[in-house]
Amino acid sequence: MNDNPGDIPLLFTPIKLRSVVARNRIVSSPMCQYVSVDGAPTEWQLVNFGRFAMSGTGIVFGEETAVEPRGRKTHHCAGIYHDRHIEAYRRITDFIKSLGSVPAIQLGHCGRRASAHGPLKDRAPLTETDARQGLQPWQGIAPSALPENPGRPIPRAMNLDDIRGNIAAWRDAAQRSVDAGYDICEIHGAHGYLIHQFLSPVSNKRTDGYGGSLEGRMRFALEVVDAVRAVWPKDRPLFFRTSAVEGAGGEWGIEDTLALARELKAHGVDVIDCSSGGVMGDGPMPAIPRVPGYQVGYSREIKREVAIPTVAVGMITEPGHAEAILREGHADFIALARELMDNPNWPLHAARALGYGDPLNLVHAREAQRLRLRERHREEYPPGTEVEIPFGPGEQVSYSWAARSAGPRTRR
Repeated sequence: MNDNPGDIPLLFTPIKLRSVVARNRIVSSPMCQYVSVDGAPTEWQLVNFGRFAMSGTGIVFGEETAVEPRGRKTHHCAGIYHDRHIEAYRRITDFIKSLGSVPAIQLGHCGRRASAHGPLKDRAPLTETDARQGLQPWQGIAPSALPENPGRPIPRAMNLDDIRGNIAAWRDAAQRSVDAGYDICEIHGAHGYLIHQFLSPVSNKRTDGYGGSLEGRMRFALEVVDAVRAVWPKDRPLFFRTSAVEGAGGEWGIEDTLALARELKAHGVDVIDCSSGGVMGDGPMPAIPRVPGYQVGYSREIKREVAIPTVAVGMITEPGHAEAILREGHADFIALARELMDNPNWPLHAARALGYGDPLNLVHAREAQRLRLRERHREEYPPGTEVEIPFGPGEQVSYSWAARSAGPRTRR
């Protein structure tokens, strides 16, 4: 799967998962946008995610997409809980495919992190004041009636009917994702959202079959995977995003993740997307420093111990760093989020930096044509070449490479 033909940078070597082939190992990581209308995407998503496909990204994820309305963090979060959403997402997936990228969806449920404002308002809980402005608060659900943090809203502990209904919502959302044209589905089991809330002993205090032991706490995640895998086409890959370790004060660590990853692989998951954080408590876990590649070690451990493909993500910004991660066998994919926001053409620039044969093959022919013309002009006039800039039929002025402009004219 990771064979590298010739001297092509591994970052730009195609990779096949089941029947889906990504043209390279670059992934645009899911990024919540907070601009959906009753769950449905708008022109914002088409442009925002489309620009990553235009730059040559191999796999283009949208954003965490809720499987039911109460699974959204805010009123403006994405969802795929109505059939009417399908056509809106299909417009985006068709565009991404037309540019040679693989469209991917991340399904999620926020659980107890529901009923809030977005990050521009510090994720403050919704209040009755917001309700008078059309933003009605709602109660989140969780494995146990424990708030995310002191002072935050208390969720309702899920009973067995809630669990069965919620798993059915994951299945239905996965089927809609198929109909919407997605080729990769990722289950969001990280960042303190519902699945992670079941996994963590900090947030799961249940005494039934969905709590207690590690096996019990993993049960909900595996039942969600089974429900999604049952409707997700056998020839398309299924990803799972995990918080390999929790945030400050957490208890879930890499050994727990390795046990989970083994089960996920046995239940039909093809790739583990390695993230961290999301649940905090009073445990001994220190804060996670945000340094370049801070989550690569998690990806390496899972790939090595479980023999399953992994995604490395987190402060990976330099092309050489990304290539080294792949060549050293620490991951199979490199995911970027904020770096792509800062530089949507990162794949094109990385291809040049790594010596990829023809970087302009990554972009659409309409763009490549103009960029090739620019390169031809640069070849025609190397720096230092004597150049005269015409100012009229009989007047030319010497060009200055130092000033990068024509010199002053001689006044007549």
